[in-house]
Amino acid sequence: MKLQRKNRLRALSLGAVAVSGALALTACGSDDNGGGGKASGNTSASAGAGSVKCDDAKGQLLADGSSAQKNAIDAWVKAFSQACHVQINYKGAGSGAGVTSFNQGQIAFAGSDSALKPEEVTASKKVCSGGQGIDLPMVGGPIALGYNVPGVDNLVLDAPTLAKIFDSKITNWNDAAIKQLNPGAKLPDLKIQAFHRSEDSGTTDNFTKYLIATTPDNWKYSGGKAWQAKGGQAASGSAGVAQGVKQNSGAIGYFELSYAKDISTVSIATGAKSPVKPSTDSATADIAAAKVVGTGKDLSLQLDYKTKADGAYPITLVTYEIVCDKGNKADTLPATKAFLRYIAGEDGQKVLAQNDYAPIPDEIITKVRSTIEGLS
Repeated sequence: MKLQRKNRLRALSLGAVAVSGALALTACGSDDNGGGGKASGNTSASAGAGSVKCDDAKGQLLADGSSAQKNAIDAWVKAFSQACHVQINYKGAGSGAGVTSFNQGQIAFAGSDSALKPEEVTASKKVCSGGQGIDLPMVGGPIALGYNVPGVDNLVLDAPTLAKIFDSKITNWNDAAIKQLNPGAKLPDLKIQAFHRSEDSGTTDNFTKYLIATTPDNWKYSGGKAWQAKGGQAASGSAGVAQGVKQNSGAIGYFELSYAKDISTVSIATGAKSPVKPSTDSATADIAAAKVVGTGKDLSLQLDYKTKADGAYPITLVTYEIVCDKGNKADTLPATKAFLRYIAGEDGQKVLAQNDYAPIPDEIITKVRSTIEGLS
């Protein structure tokens, strides 16, 4: 990625929007009048990442969920809020928290790195009057394995070794299995500190789906948003895991690539010609093979964790924005649609590549745009 583009996005992110504390609850299903603010009218305004169409967007939006997409959300909110004078507070407390808050009628939309489960869809019908929650894929990206091992710059690991590390079966960096994958490296006699998420996390769900799919003999847990393996160090959010890795010699942890600033990342041996490094291009190569498995207006995807294609990084995630297909709150629906329309649009998707995320492939994002226009 060019330095100029990185500097431009860094400047954009530093201008994160200041949001007032008195935010109205903006759930699906109710016609209560909440949220103030001035309407922008049917206008288009130039802002940062491009032209933002405000329509009748007004007031305030409260959202929560995936911390993996938080860096992208911050950049999107900056551009959108300046153009449309809408305040958006996205907490980024984790996918589990986002889905829970959405189904409790507390937020306008949620971000989740895992699609809604059947029981979560059923719960959403209580707050989506006449409708239900749906998954709109919006952000793609690799789940990087960041590590802090002095003297080791190009670490290679494979699925069985990763499973044993995160299940406390391999506990030292000079273990024979790691040596075999890194014959030229000077691996120290150093204890491994494996960091995982402390709260329910879609990043955890996707990382463990990769382990379940590729090395079930070494990862015998059922998977899901909650961390199940024994041992290791727990930290809150992708930022917390990244900080734990950065500050502790011998540490390794999983987080979205945009959190891997100044942190070395693992190349994954997949069976391809060469081990694959996490990048927007290598993630896009994997996500492009995803299939839409959702029904109706739901656009949840099935990812290929077992890919052996050259240049395709296997540990990827897609973050969904979760909204009601019908029954969205009347006073926040215009702002919700306008924001989603912007981030799914060409200008919004360009922001992703500028910040180490992977844009959603054209065939899928076209369906997302059409679905957004039909929200009611």
